Order: sequence, then structure tokens, then C-alpha cells
Amino acid sequence: MQNYAIIEVGGRQFRVTEGDKVIVPRMETEAGDEVTIEKLLLLNRDGKVTVGAPYIEGAKALAKVVDHFKGEKVRGVKKKRRKGYKRTFGARPSLTTLEIAAINA
Repeated sequence: MQNYAIIEVGGRQFRVTEGDKVIVPRMETEAGDEVTIEKLLLLNRDGKVTVGAPYIEGAKALAKVVDHFKGEKVRGVKKKRRKGYKRTFGARPSLTTLEIAAINA
């Protein structure tokens, strides 16, 4: 059984194991910095599952910031039928790649 954790970064949840690379919303850190993530929602160690309420106290994940980049363009459309109104809009989200170094309980 592989050890894993469910972490919360930027309001989103990710299932990670040690050595994983995860794409998360932009973090205000420099590339190459070490980041400590203290919001662990669930931890599985050797088949023993620990669930937080809402977070596990004292548990943390250590990660390294690999790089920052912009994601694919997200498009949206607004339209009102029979009114001649149509509007398109788009955005490119700023993202960060994290490499999970260790998960400590």
C-alpha cells in the first residue's frame, strides 16, 4: 500500500505521494524555494488512515517550488438569444508546479 496524503493548496484539494509533481494555483514564492504545507486533510500511512477535523494537527508536507507558468487559455461565452448580444471572454491562469519532498505526521 502506497502512503499518500490529501492536501489543500489555494482552496483546492490534491492527493499526493512523496516525489509527486503537482500543478497548483500560483503561490507567492520564488522558484527553488522550500514550502511547508500544513493543511493536510487526510493521511494514509501503511494502511492506517487519519482524517482531520478539518485538518490533521501537527502533520505537514514539505514541497519544493519547481517553476511558475501560465496555463492554457480558458474561454467563456455570454449570449442572449434574439437580442443580438454575444460576448466572449478568456483568461490564462497563473500556476505553480510543486514537487512533494516529504510527508510528515
